[in-house]
Amino acid sequence: MHGASERTEQLLEGTTLNVYIYVAKKREPQGPRDVMRGMNLSSPSVAYRHLQKLENAGLLKRNSYGEYLLNQKAKVNGFHWVGRRLVPRTMFYFYFFLALLILEAVVLAIHWEWEDDVIKTYYAIGMSITGIAMAFFLLEAVTTLRKLKTKETA
Repeated sequence: MHGASERTEQLLEGTTLNVYIYVAKKREPQGPRDVMRGMNLSSPSVAYRHLQKLENAGLLKRNSYGEYLLNQKAKVNGFHWVGRRLVPRTMFYFYFFLALLILEAVVLAIHWEWEDDVIKTYYAIGMSITGIAMAFFLLEAVTTLRKLKTKETA
C-alpha cells in the first residue's frame, strides 16, 4: 500500500496536479476541452494526456460522454481536503493562532482592571508573539496558494 501512495505522490506534480485540482473543484464532469480552456493549456490533447494519467491512477473516472469527474481524493503533501477544496496545512495553524490571540485578548480584557502594568506588559508580549506566529502562518499559506494558482495558469 505504501508503494501506491508513493506513486500517487509522484503522479500529482506540476500540471497533472493542477488538472486534478481543477477537475476536483468542479461540480460537473469536465472534458478535455473544458480543462484546456479552464487551465489555459496549449491543446485538448495535452489536457487529455493528464486526464488519462489521473484516470489510470484511479483518481478520476470517465463517464459515457468522455468527461471526467472526481473518483477519489488523493493525499497531497502539505494540503488537506475541505469539501472540494485543497487547503494548505499552514492555514490550520493560522486559525489556531488566531483563536489563541482572541482568547488572550478576552482574558486580558476581563482582567484589565485588576492587573498591574507588569502583568499587562507580559500579556502584550505574549499577544505580540502569537500575532507574529499567526502572520507567518498566514503568509506561508497565501504563498503556497499563489504558487499553486501560478502553476494552474502556466
